[in-house]
Amino acid sequence: MKPLTGADWLNKVPEVTLSFWVIKIMSTTVGETAADYLAVDAGLGQGVTSIGMAVLLAIALFGQLRSRAYTPWIYWLTVVLVSIVGTQITDVLTDKLGVSLYASTAVFAGLLAANFLIWFRTERSLSINDIVTLRRECFYWATVLCTFALGTAAGDLATEALGLGFSLGAVVFAALIGATLVAWRLGGNAVLTFWIAYILTRPFGASLGDLLTQAKTYGGLGMGAMWTSAIFLSVILLLVGVAQIGSSQRKALSN
Repeated sequence: MKPLTGADWLNKVPEVTLSFWVIKIMSTTVGETAADYLAVDAGLGQGVTSIGMAVLLAIALFGQLRSRAYTPWIYWLTVVLVSIVGTQITDVLTDKLGVSLYASTAVFAGLLAANFLIWFRTERSLSINDIVTLRRECFYWATVLCTFALGTAAGDLATEALGLGFSLGAVVFAALIGATLVAWRLGGNAVLTFWIAYILTRPFGASLGDLLTQAKTYGGLGMGAMWTSAIFLSVILLLVGVAQIGSSQRKALSN
């Protein structure tokens, strides 16, 4: 198989539509609830869950990087697994290694900023509309992983350490996402507002997941991690299925 060149690739990420944001938010919530279910409810523990999900992520990411164009089911499977792994990274640091949420939030923010800086200096663009080379896609997925780890730490910091609670935390992050949307509609830089919103969806999804799954005595709705994960995964599968059918039909017409 010949090496891929820029001419061989099509953009490797989906168009940013309402469906994109719905799936993204639900993926972040599943990352929170599925990680909790596997580690706690299913009794696998954080170590086994982290290793198992990391292996699955490596397999999915390999498939994503090998593809030459955006393939909905591969792309979103990778996002869901990145969400779970990002959650586990923060949870292991906090619960197993005793790293404070203040420290982990600062470290992940620094890593994300460094990744953005290196990406921009190398490619002169942070736009997701130009993910048409392997190097750009590697920068993209490294950024996505950092946003999930940072979002988990920042969400836990806001809802737990700062005492906002699940309900107020979800409202605050939703309001920040709304403010970012307004800024974009008023002429704000599209790339900047996209990445701000992308980062904010992670703590919003985490807060929403905790609100739905945690017991009522802890301020949640008591739905449990299994049912919340199952419901959200079903919606994700439905939306991704529609996207996959549409992608297949467009390829058939182009041929």
